[in-house]
Order: sequence, then structure tokens, then C-alpha cells
Amino acid sequence: MAKTSTNPKVDWFFNKANLPDGKAGKWQEEYDRLRMIVLDCGLTEELKWGCPCYTFENSNIVLIHGFKEYCALLFMKGALLKDPNCILVQQTENVQAARQIRFTNAEEIVKMESILKAYIKEAIKVEKAGLKVPLKKTSEFNMPEEFQNVLDATPVLKKAFYALTPGRQKGYLLYFSSAKQSKTREARIEKYMQQILDGKGLED
Repeated sequence: MAKTSTNPKVDWFFNKANLPDGKAGKWQEEYDRLRMIVLDCGLTEELKWGCPCYTFENSNIVLIHGFKEYCALLFMKGALLKDPNCILVQQTENVQAARQIRFTNAEEIVKMESILKAYIKEAIKVEKAGLKVPLKKTSEFNMPEEFQNVLDATPVLKKAFYALTPGRQKGYLLYFSSAKQSKTREARIEKYMQQILDGKGLED
């Protein structure tokens, strides 16, 4: 595939790691190397969710992002890739489709360039084929007992919750379930009852 050009709207992401004293910030070199590798694969560079996102015919393929301990390429449909090198990471057990390849230094990226390009090209083929990751249904997610009790006792809330989109329902179930203590789960449920009644999701 022909190399594509950088997008000026995305430059700020690669420049923001530059500190006032002129020194390169964390992951600056790593980001730059990943950018060149992805663009070599012919994808279109865009800015989404505050990160460089690379698309094929308007479909998201991979993005670059960073954390305290590592930076990474995030493949949107990584769960469908073959992963012969066993380098794809599922961020949490609740992440269904996306997978990361993580890096802690630029040397790793240099050594893996050909492998990374192979993974990117496979991700493009997956998109071209129209493949989709089979997602779990809302009913397959854990329903916290505290929330079930509230729904059973409040028909109007139950109706409002099941009228939400599947994605919004999952968001609430995962958030409520992630609290280890019952009191915390109850507090979270109480806090978001009105938002559910208003037909809004966790982040709306």
C-alpha cells in the first residue's frame, strides 16, 4: 500500500509531549515511530477521542495512545486477528473487540516494524471482509443483586433502563458491578437513577 500523508489536525498530539524546556516528553519518540509505521500501511490519519486514529474507508482500524507504564497500538477489531506472535493484549476482561500491542521503548517498535505492519494489514483485510466481533448481549452481563432489587421495586425505572440502548445498559451494569462493596453499589445505583429515568447513559 502507498504511504499516506500526515494530518495537520493531528500534529498537536505528537507535539504536546514536548515540554517547555524543549526536552521530549514521555513516549514522544515512540509515538513518532508508530505514526510512520501506520502511515506506511496506507491508512488515513484522523483525530478521534483525543488520539491519532487511522481509518480505512471511514472505518476505524487502529489508534495510538499512551499510559503511564506503556504506549500502544489499539486495534479496534483486534479480537479477530490471528496474533501468531501472541502480542495482542485485552485491556480488561470487559473489553470485547479491541486489543493492544504495548511498548515501553522505541527499540521495541523498531525491531517489530515488519510484524506491526503485518498486523495492520491483516486488520485492514478484516475490515474489507466486513467481519464483526460477536458481542455479548446485555443479558450475558452480571446484574448486581442491588440493582435488580431496585428495578423490581421501581417499575418506572425498570422500564426506563430496558428502553436504553444495549450499549448504555452494559455501561451501567459494568459500572455498578465493578464496586466490591454492596454499599458502594447501592450508592452508585442511587446516584444514577435519575439519569436512567432521563434516558441517558453513564457518560451522557
